[in-house]
Amino acid sequence: MINLPSTFKISLRALRANKMRSSLTMLGIIIGVGAVIAMLAVGTGASRQIEAQISSIGSNLLMVLSGATTAGGVRMGAGTRATLVLDDAYAIVKESTAVSSAAPILGGVAQVVYGNQNWATGVTGTTPGMLTIRGWSLSAGRAFTEQDVKSATKVCLLGQTVVDNLFGGLDPVGQIIRIKKIPFTVLGVLESKGQSLTGQDQDDTIYVPVTTAQKKLFGSAIPGRISIIMVQAKSTDELALAEEQIKNLMRQRHHIGPKQDDDFTVRNLTQMMQAAEESSKVMAVLLGAIASVSLLVGGIGIMNIMLVSVTERTREIGIRMAVGAKTRDIRTQFIIEALTLSLIGGVAGIAFGVGISELLSLLMEWTTIIEPYSILLAFGFSGLVGIFFGFYPAYKASLLDPIDALRYE
Repeated sequence: MINLPSTFKISLRALRANKMRSSLTMLGIIIGVGAVIAMLAVGTGASRQIEAQISSIGSNLLMVLSGATTAGGVRMGAGTRATLVLDDAYAIVKESTAVSSAAPILGGVAQVVYGNQNWATGVTGTTPGMLTIRGWSLSAGRAFTEQDVKSATKVCLLGQTVVDNLFGGLDPVGQIIRIKKIPFTVLGVLESKGQSLTGQDQDDTIYVPVTTAQKKLFGSAIPGRISIIMVQAKSTDELALAEEQIKNLMRQRHHIGPKQDDDFTVRNLTQMMQAAEESSKVMAVLLGAIASVSLLVGGIGIMNIMLVSVTERTREIGIRMAVGAKTRDIRTQFIIEALTLSLIGGVAGIAFGVGISELLSLLMEWTTIIEPYSILLAFGFSGLVGIFFGFYPAYKASLLDPIDALRYE
């Protein structure tokens, strides 16, 4: 029966006998474990950040764009030809069973003035349904209503960036601002959402009733014209059905024949966002895999040092065998020595990895999140590295002939 506590004591005594060599050997494991934890923290932080940005945009989303234009042989993309009208948005909600909500968008950039402050920002004409689709609540005041849309009321909702630049620390609710020199009453302030996936400031915006935008801000020769329709399906499972229903409905409403091309485009935003999320997760795994290479390098260092140790301690092995130590006892001793090196290095590596993660977050302003699984993974992997790379030296030591070992100088 192998006495593990006694074997551990012998292993620690042997490692202490060569403190500098043991420390340098553990350094490879420390760096490896630390690198794995830090890289997984960076990858997980980036993934969580993307998830937060995706959730800030909304869920189960489809976007209907106006058609493409061809002029003088030059083909331009979706949205270059005005083909959508306000009634299309209302029809989608009314006639598509897989759709829970739809909101039209007509937007542009305008100069906004309050007192002696001014700010250029995006102004979006829409309906109250947009707040539901994007899951956007208010931090102050109230939203405009469907009656405001019907009456083309001159009211607005401000994003936090606009509030900061126009009002500073003042309460904007109830105040009058001028958009394109037209007075608007501020009804409420949108909660802060931060940056989008493309790095755009989502809070640098103003929402107004879509009819107000059509008649007073961004009027055109086409009555009821809008640029985009944002659509929310009832569930992720019904996204494909909602997309099909929208296409059929729009072809019918726009009188498009069987062999004619669509004068609109339907895009599945949820699929694009899921692809971005999957990419971020793959990146986190790749970062961890790359960092784990340094653990393998540390393992090779352990094997090298253990082989040297076997050679140096040949006479000791012979004495142990002469007094009754069995092959498995010798093998276990050297495996435990290698495992001890790895585990001590793993504990120090955890502290090193946590420190590096905090330093990256502090100095480079990266979002780093250390998950418990990453610590367990790195620590467990360091132990496996010790056993794996310690096995061959241990096996070699156990095969020594006792008489030859005793004669070794």
